[in-house]
Amino acid sequence: MHAVRVPRFVHAAPGVTLWAQTHPGPATDPVLLVADAGASLALWPEPLLATLAAHHPVICYDHRDTGRSRASAEADEVDYDVTTLAADALAVLDAYDVARAHVLGWGMGGLVAQLLLLDHADRFASATLVATRPLPVPGAPALPGPPTALRRLWAELDDPRDREGELAWRVVHDRLLHGTALPFDAAAFRARHERAMAHAGTEDPVTAHTHLAVPARGAELASVVVPTLVVEAPADPVDPPPAAATLAAALGRARLVGLPGLGRVVGDTTAARLADTIINHTMSIPTSA
Repeated sequence: MHAVRVPRFVHAAPGVTLWAQTHPGPATDPVLLVADAGASLALWPEPLLATLAAHHPVICYDHRDTGRSRASAEADEVDYDVTTLAADALAVLDAYDVARAHVLGWGMGGLVAQLLLLDHADRFASATLVATRPLPVPGAPALPGPPTALRRLWAELDDPRDREGELAWRVVHDRLLHGTALPFDAAAFRARHERAMAHAGTEDPVTAHTHLAVPARGAELASVVVPTLVVEAPADPVDPPPAAATLAAALGRARLVGLPGLGRVVGDTTAARLADTIINHTMSIPTSA
């Protein structure tokens, strides 16, 4: 049975409307889910949502220019950056009158979450950062980047495709993001993207997040005092090790854990394991009055 979802539109800025929804849960601080680049809320794995909602209310939303959220007329007219996306996340919390929340940032959402911790620490009870890297530090050694096969696929992102071709492309993309350490269920990932297309009302690819600027504020991460869990995804080809360890070290007080086989995207079984890890972290933090 699917959890109850309560949707609403959030006016984040002039001309910017975000689609958000809540999953009701116990009377604890809610968890705000901040997704990866180009990912709508329809792509969060159901076992992750169900486990989180058994312990916390859950708030998720579509980044601007994904899912049902809109901000730019054309992809080449994008005039915002990751800092803007952090302001959007805060607008979602404000729209729900949430004074304090846990934040789960995944991939690019982990960069958004880091900015929230730097600029709005009082709004967050804890943070969990998954499959991501630290904000850039001027002069720091470069971390490993995506493999050639993935970069070649990204070059095809906005190539013309019909619906079936787009679904096939997304499954191939997810197979690379998933990694080879654990079995990949192509049918299950295809079904996720069918739901995402139905949610968005289009099969067009999301291109607006391809080249978003990220502020070089990594040196400030040592000042973060919010209890933070960094989850290393050893099979993630976008931000492979040592990205997570570098992030945890930059934060100073963060706890680093790894899930064997975890990639940039996860199947349902791995999502359930990850949810348990997140809940162990969030439930260790006293709920606000």
